[in-house]
Amino acid sequence: MYENTIELAENKLILLYIIKKIKYPISNTQLTEIVLENNLMNYFILQQYLTELISSGFMVSVENDSKINISISDIGERVLDLFIQRISPFKIQIIDEYIQNKLEKIKKEQTITADYTISENNTFIVDLKALEDTFIIMDLKMSVASKKQAQELCRKWKNNSSEIYNKIIKSLIE
Repeated sequence: MYENTIELAENKLILLYIIKKIKYPISNTQLTEIVLENNLMNYFILQQYLTELISSGFMVSVENDSKINISISDIGERVLDLFIQRISPFKIQIIDEYIQNKLEKIKKEQTITADYTISENNTFIVDLKALEDTFIIMDLKMSVASKKQAQELCRKWKNNSSEIYNKIIKSLIE
């Protein structure tokens, strides 16, 4: 029982640590990816602890533009600061290295979005967005004839959003 309690505490502290280390809200999917790719805990335990941390006020879920992200609360930060030494140094190193290597990708997933929906006349509406914090830099919606075109626009936006944004601005200004 005692070992389970220590593991439970460490796992919850790990989740708090990950969110604090990233320094801005992330999605449940992104948090799950970080935890599972590093074998820190299994999916079901992760989801249980995440729910418990949110319901106890150590983490908060924030809805922004119909997306729900998770961030650490002030109470969560204080608890983490008090008990960070309970996380194994090996796990902290794994998390730090992972975040250092993947931070740009994580940020891009949060700030660049591309999605499409089918409209009434069997065309597809593509919605491309670029955000900085909560500020919308660009929100572009367009109609295309096929699902393939919609998917291609989304792929290109996700891979080259800065270049595309600059071309659009340049075209409009000149």
